[in-house]
Amino acid sequence: MNTDHADPEELAALRAAFDVDDGGESALGWEAVHAFEAEHGIVLPEPYRTFVAEITDGSYSGPPDYGLLGLAELPHDRGDDEQDRDLSKPFPLTKMWLWEDDPRPSEELDPILEQVFGHGSIVLGTDGCGMDWHLIVTGPHRGHIWNITGEGADPFGAEFGLTTAEPGFAGWVRHWAANKPWYDAE
Repeated sequence: MNTDHADPEELAALRAAFDVDDGGESALGWEAVHAFEAEHGIVLPEPYRTFVAEITDGSYSGPPDYGLLGLAELPHDRGDDEQDRDLSKPFPLTKMWLWEDDPRPSEELDPILEQVFGHGSIVLGTDGCGMDWHLIVTGPHRGHIWNITGEGADPFGAEFGLTTAEPGFAGWVRHWAANKPWYDAE
Protein backbone atom coordinates (compact mmCIF):
# COMPACT_ATOMS: atom_id res chain seq x y z
CA MET A 1 0.00 0.00 0.00
CA ASN A 2 1.63 3.20 -1.19
CA THR A 3 -0.12 6.25 0.26
CA ASP A 4 2.20 8.80 -1.39
CA HIS A 5 2.01 7.84 -5.08
CA ALA A 6 -0.96 6.72 -7.14
CA ASP A 7 -0.46 3.38 -8.88
CA PRO A 8 -1.87 3.51 -12.45
CA GLU A 9 -3.13 -0.09 -12.13
CA GLU A 10 -5.01 0.77 -8.93
CA LEU A 11 -6.53 3.84 -10.58
CA ALA A 12 -7.64 1.75 -13.56
CA ALA A 13 -9.25 -0.76 -11.19
CA LEU A 14 -11.01 2.06 -9.34
CA ARG A 15 -12.35 3.49 -12.61
CA ALA A 16 -13.64 0.06 -13.60
CA ALA A 17 -15.21 -0.63 -10.19
CA PHE A 18 -17.19 2.60 -10.22
CA ASP A 19 -17.92 2.57 -13.96
CA VAL A 20 -17.62 6.34 -14.12
CA ASP A 21 -17.72 7.55 -17.68
CA ASP A 22 -18.55 11.24 -17.38
CA GLY A 23 -15.23 12.72 -18.49
CA GLY A 24 -14.32 13.62 -14.92
CA GLU A 25 -17.38 15.84 -14.35
CA SER A 26 -18.19 14.07 -11.07
CA ALA A 27 -14.59 14.51 -9.84
CA LEU A 28 -13.59 17.45 -7.66
CA GLY A 29 -10.53 18.47 -9.67
CA TRP A 30 -7.09 19.16 -8.26
CA GLU A 31 -7.79 22.76 -7.27
CA ALA A 32 -10.65 21.69 -4.97
CA VAL A 33 -8.61 18.80 -3.52
CA HIS A 34 -5.69 21.12 -2.77
CA ALA A 35 -8.07 23.64 -1.17
CA PHE A 36 -9.60 20.93 1.04
CA GLU A 37 -6.14 19.74 2.08
CA ALA A 38 -4.97 23.28 2.87
CA GLU A 39 -8.13 24.03 4.87
CA HIS A 40 -7.64 20.89 7.00
CA GLY A 41 -3.84 20.80 7.19
CA ILE A 42 -3.53 17.34 5.59
CA VAL A 43 -2.54 15.57 2.40
CA LEU A 44 -5.02 12.88 1.42
CA PRO A 45 -3.55 9.40 1.00
CA GLU A 46 -3.25 7.90 -2.47
CA PRO A 47 -5.00 6.49 -4.42
CA TYR A 48 -8.03 8.14 -2.80
CA ARG A 49 -6.54 11.59 -3.45
CA THR A 50 -6.33 11.04 -7.21
CA PHE A 51 -9.66 9.20 -7.16
CA VAL A 52 -11.61 12.23 -5.87
CA ALA A 53 -9.61 14.67 -8.00
CA GLU A 54 -9.86 12.80 -11.31
CA ILE A 55 -12.47 10.01 -11.17
CA THR A 56 -15.44 10.87 -8.93
CA ASP A 57 -16.29 12.54 -5.63
CA GLY A 58 -18.82 10.07 -4.29
CA SER A 59 -21.01 7.48 -5.96
CA TYR A 60 -24.42 5.96 -5.36
CA SER A 61 -23.12 2.61 -6.60
CA GLY A 62 -21.04 2.05 -3.48
CA PRO A 63 -19.16 0.83 -1.59
CA PRO A 64 -20.48 0.73 1.12
CA ASP A 65 -24.16 -0.23 1.12
CA TYR A 66 -25.43 3.35 0.97
CA GLY A 67 -22.85 4.60 -1.51
CA LEU A 68 -19.56 6.41 -1.34
CA LEU A 69 -19.85 9.88 0.20
CA GLY A 70 -18.26 12.96 -1.26
CA LEU A 71 -15.02 14.13 0.32
CA ALA A 72 -16.53 16.69 2.69
CA GLU A 73 -19.77 14.83 3.47
CA LEU A 74 -20.95 12.93 6.54
CA PRO A 75 -23.69 10.27 6.71
CA HIS A 76 -27.14 11.71 7.36
CA ASP A 77 -27.39 9.92 10.71
CA ARG A 78 -24.26 11.69 11.99
CA GLY A 79 -25.94 15.06 12.39
CA ASP A 80 -23.86 18.22 12.14
CA ASP A 81 -20.70 17.36 14.06
CA GLU A 82 -18.30 18.65 11.39
CA GLN A 83 -17.26 21.48 13.70
CA ASP A 84 -15.88 18.92 16.18
CA ARG A 85 -13.72 17.12 13.60
CA ASP A 86 -10.02 17.89 13.25
CA LEU A 87 -8.50 15.97 10.37
CA SER A 88 -4.99 17.23 11.11
CA LYS A 89 -4.88 15.53 14.52
CA PRO A 90 -3.80 11.86 14.35
CA PHE A 91 -6.36 9.11 14.39
CA PRO A 92 -5.71 7.49 17.80
CA LEU A 93 -6.12 3.76 17.14
CA THR A 94 -3.75 1.14 15.72
CA LYS A 95 -5.66 -2.01 16.67
CA MET A 96 -9.25 -3.15 17.07
CA TRP A 97 -11.07 -1.76 20.08
CA LEU A 98 -14.48 -2.82 21.36
CA TRP A 99 -15.27 0.02 23.77
CA GLU A 100 -18.66 -1.47 24.52
CA ASP A 101 -16.79 -4.12 26.55
CA ASP A 102 -14.14 -1.78 27.96
CA PRO A 103 -14.42 -1.73 31.78
CA ARG A 104 -13.03 1.80 32.19
CA PRO A 105 -15.43 4.52 33.36
CA SER A 106 -16.95 6.85 30.79
CA GLU A 107 -14.85 9.75 32.12
CA GLU A 108 -11.80 7.90 30.74
CA LEU A 109 -13.40 6.59 27.57
CA ASP A 110 -15.25 9.70 26.35
CA PRO A 111 -12.14 11.77 25.47
CA ILE A 112 -10.69 8.83 23.51
CA LEU A 113 -13.98 8.24 21.72
CA GLU A 114 -14.12 11.91 20.72
CA GLN A 115 -10.75 11.42 19.05
CA VAL A 116 -11.82 8.17 17.33
CA PHE A 117 -14.88 9.85 15.82
CA GLY A 118 -13.34 13.27 15.25
CA HIS A 119 -9.61 13.10 14.58
CA GLY A 120 -7.65 12.08 11.52
CA SER A 121 -10.27 10.39 9.35
CA ILE A 122 -12.80 11.15 6.67
CA VAL A 123 -16.01 9.18 6.43
CA LEU A 124 -16.25 7.21 3.19
CA GLY A 125 -19.81 6.02 3.77
CA THR A 126 -22.11 3.93 5.87
CA ASP A 127 -23.60 0.45 5.92
CA GLY A 128 -26.41 1.90 8.03
CA CYS A 129 -27.16 1.83 11.76
CA GLY A 130 -24.04 3.83 12.59
CA MET A 131 -21.61 1.43 10.88
CA ASP A 132 -19.35 3.91 9.08
CA TRP A 133 -16.26 3.30 6.97
CA HIS A 134 -13.42 5.77 7.53
CA LEU A 135 -10.26 6.51 5.58
CA ILE A 136 -7.48 7.45 7.99
CA VAL A 137 -5.73 10.62 6.79
CA THR A 138 -3.29 11.28 9.66
CA GLY A 139 -1.52 9.16 12.24
CA PRO A 140 0.18 5.75 12.16
CA HIS A 141 -2.65 4.15 10.18
CA ARG A 142 -2.74 6.79 7.43
CA GLY A 143 -4.19 5.23 4.28
CA HIS A 144 -5.97 2.38 6.09
CA ILE A 145 -9.72 1.88 6.15
CA TRP A 146 -11.52 1.41 9.49
CA ASN A 147 -15.07 0.38 10.29
CA ILE A 148 -16.28 2.48 13.22
CA THR A 149 -19.58 1.73 14.93
CA GLY A 150 -21.30 2.72 18.15
CA GLU A 151 -19.75 -0.31 19.84
CA GLY A 152 -16.19 -0.39 18.54
CA ALA A 153 -13.72 0.05 15.71
CA ASP A 154 -11.66 -2.31 13.62
CA PRO A 155 -9.13 -1.90 10.81
CA PHE A 156 -9.76 -3.38 7.37
CA GLY A 157 -7.18 -5.55 5.62
CA ALA A 158 -5.84 -9.10 5.77
CA GLU A 159 -3.02 -8.11 8.11
CA PHE A 160 -5.62 -7.44 10.83
CA GLY A 161 -7.25 -10.88 10.61
CA LEU A 162 -10.90 -10.18 9.84
CA THR A 163 -10.78 -10.21 6.05
CA THR A 164 -8.71 -11.53 3.16
CA ALA A 165 -8.65 -8.12 1.48
CA GLU A 166 -5.65 -5.95 0.75
CA PRO A 167 -5.44 -2.87 2.98
CA GLY A 168 -6.19 0.69 1.93
CA PHE A 169 -8.77 2.34 -0.27
CA ALA A 170 -7.94 0.35 -3.42
CA GLY A 171 -8.02 -2.97 -1.53
CA TRP A 172 -11.32 -2.04 0.11
CA VAL A 173 -12.90 -1.16 -3.25
CA ARG A 174 -11.51 -4.29 -4.97
CA HIS A 175 -12.95 -6.46 -2.19
CA TRP A 176 -16.37 -4.81 -2.62
CA ALA A 177 -16.20 -5.05 -6.43
CA ALA A 178 -15.49 -8.79 -6.13
CA ASN A 179 -18.79 -9.03 -4.18
CA LYS A 180 -17.08 -10.49 -1.12
CA PRO A 181 -18.43 -10.05 2.41
CA TRP A 182 -16.44 -7.46 4.38
CA TYR A 183 -15.45 -9.99 7.01
CA ASP A 184 -14.49 -13.10 5.07
CA ALA A 185 -11.50 -14.46 7.02
CA GLU A 186 -11.97 -17.91 8.48
